[in-house]
Amino acid sequence: MISAEDGWVTIALLGKTRGNRGELTAVPLSSKPERFEALREVFLFGTGERYQVELTWFHGDTLIFKFKGIESISDAEALIGSEVRVPASERVALDEGEYFQSDLVGCEVVDRRTGATIGEVTAFDEGGGSGLLVVGELLIPFARAICVEIDPAAKRIAVELPEGLQDVNRS
Repeated sequence: MISAEDGWVTIALLGKTRGNRGELTAVPLSSKPERFEALREVFLFGTGERYQVELTWFHGDTLIFKFKGIESISDAEALIGSEVRVPASERVALDEGEYFQSDLVGCEVVDRRTGATIGEVTAFDEGGGSGLLVVGELLIPFARAICVEIDPAAKRIAVELPEGLQDVNRS
């Protein structure tokens, strides 16, 4: 996922074609399905081109895109594997206590008890339930009980690490 600092946010990844009218399946990267209902224009990277969204809907758990001008299977095949992006200014509003993963990357992680810097978040790993902050070789569960103060605007996350986590959880 491209960070908002790069000016773009990836909201879905296009998969295989569906049907014979140019529709494509997609993997949504937003936890808010309603985010796709209002889409009218997106940019597809691989190509970097602007596309008008004719329609989006969910078929079960699978997101489906129909773009204007993409009318056949062969038209749609050219878009397989593309990232569906929107300008960072069009990110959806989050509920209290929710964070964009891209905003967590680059945050300084400090031990709330001692004030010591543990390191900087270099990535967010989806594995492990609530996800993991990657801080050097250390993997920190992104859980409220551990990440007790989260301030993406200040690029700071205060943690209370369980005893032994730094020793056990290094990759």
